[in-house]
Amino acid sequence: MAKERTRFICSNCGHDSPKWQGVCPSCNEWNTFSEQKVVKAVREKNKISISDDGTSNITALSDIRISYADRFSTNLKEFDRVLNGGFVRGSFSLLGGDPGIGKSTLMLQVAKNCPDKKILYIAGEESGSQIKQRASRIGLKGQNLFISSHTEVRDIISKARSSTYDLLIIDSIQTVFSDDLTSLPGSVQQIRECSALLQQLAKKENVTILMIGHVTKDGDIAGPRILEHMVDTVLHFEGDKNHLYRLLRTVKNRFGPAQEVGVFEMKEGGLEEVANPSVLFMSDSEIEVSGNSLTCVMEGTRPILVEVQALVTPSSYSTPQRTASGFDQRRLSLLIAVLEKRAGLSFAGNDVYLNIAGGLKITDPAADFAVVSALISSLKDKPLKRDTIYFGEVGLGGEVRKVSFFEQRIREAEKMGLKKVVAPKVKAAGTSVKVQSAAVITDLRL
Repeated sequence: MAKERTRFICSNCGHDSPKWQGVCPSCNEWNTFSEQKVVKAVREKNKISISDDGTSNITALSDIRISYADRFSTNLKEFDRVLNGGFVRGSFSLLGGDPGIGKSTLMLQVAKNCPDKKILYIAGEESGSQIKQRASRIGLKGQNLFISSHTEVRDIISKARSSTYDLLIIDSIQTVFSDDLTSLPGSVQQIRECSALLQQLAKKENVTILMIGHVTKDGDIAGPRILEHMVDTVLHFEGDKNHLYRLLRTVKNRFGPAQEVGVFEMKEGGLEEVANPSVLFMSDSEIEVSGNSLTCVMEGTRPILVEVQALVTPSSYSTPQRTASGFDQRRLSLLIAVLEKRAGLSFAGNDVYLNIAGGLKITDPAADFAVVSALISSLKDKPLKRDTIYFGEVGLGGEVRKVSFFEQRIREAEKMGLKKVVAPKVKAAGTSVKVQSAAVITDLRL
């Protein structure tokens, strides 16, 4: 008979402790321990029985054959871009995103664009009729899509084995449970054990699995941290509910580069791919306004032109405000300090507001020079040229440092019809864009 014991488990990282603690020693979060009854299941139950033909499972690396044809495309160029060419057969992937952002719609979009692929969809959060309504809205007939609402993990494994499916979609991993455990679905123990069984299914029987996961208020995928280590690929589906665009980003990818980004636009007929995302984040207005500057940031290996908007205005408070949207606020304070120290500009007594147009969140240090340019423009109330972009990392000495992917940024500016680039001194051959060198921030002339 299985032995039952009481443990305290951190709901944030899954750390196991025999007694309650105020702060988790693993993730340093407060008040995350909850008491759970843990049943120690028989070890054989946590394994997937694989038929053994008597051969050894130990193989020399030189004898292992690889095939670059072991991928299949989703026929969505933006999705294939972040996966580095499509799903690898036998891969184990995780997709996270905010509620209502469009994760389930994206999965149906994959099924629509892969009519020749047999897909099993485990629906733990919606009924079959609800999925049918959404599928009808995006024009999916679904002869290749099979729906099941049973979320017991061994039942899922049995169904996946009953036929040859090209893709197994689980929506979501927080609804999957094992009868061998007494804890509720969505608990750290259930997620950890069910994910381990699904991982064995993917690796031992070459089943391609994509799990959808919930996220916490901090934007991290809910559940134990080990979940992200177990999977081959971690995808994040991001976007602002006030805007129609969505970003699909790879946080981890064992089969290609990470931090690649695919851009989609949410429309009435579902998600549509955006081949040129720079169009989304650039203003159509030709009016020159002080405080507005253009820059080119890299999302993975993709250059995107974005508009930086700054507003410097006299403060009515004793402590001036510093507010940033889509940009690190601490980085903004640092750049203001550099401008005051190295360029002799005074922001004392002024509120400073910074916004990245379109709701995009950027972390590329190449945007520093564009932020500095927008701040100076707004402070002096002198507009910048609309046909000019600014990029470069700004150091504490006021120097403008070189950034990577210089040529790709130049080509993107040229493609969008811009005439001039103000950036660190780098030679740019074979382009019609004029490059103006800027070694320090005082080289910027308004």
